[in-house]
Amino acid sequence: MNAKNAIKVVDVDAIGEVELDGKCGKCKKSICCNSINQKIPAPRSKEDFDHLLWQVSHDNINIFKDADGWFLHIKAHCQHLLPGGACGIYEKRPWVCREYENDFCEYDESIAEASEHFFADYQQLMKYCRQRFKKWDKRFELYE
Repeated sequence: MNAKNAIKVVDVDAIGEVELDGKCGKCKKSICCNSINQKIPAPRSKEDFDHLLWQVSHDNINIFKDADGWFLHIKAHCQHLLPGGACGIYEKRPWVCREYENDFCEYDESIAEASEHFFADYQQLMKYCRQRFKKWDKRFELYE
């Protein structure tokens, strides 16, 4: 990953004058503010996994599976994070931020470490597909 696309890991110990509630006050790395996790239907077929291969081939896109299901993980830094990691619009933050439940928040744990499966690139997902489907590499033969 090049420096332009690097995710900024922030330390919220230096939050300055922003007042946080108990929900975000324990946070150290602003993990939920540095990514978008979109739940996706569980992939079952070769076609489903082939589509995921296309998605994970793009910069800043990962696929993961945890206890809640399968997710498209988009690494993206929120433009409202202040130096130190606090939200600069906390009192006016969007509804999705307000509703976010952090009962199982990773705080200091990466999504990759917390996941049952985590695919950061094409090669990782391809290896999984070959293990899951015995005839994975023959999936295009019908169309040739």
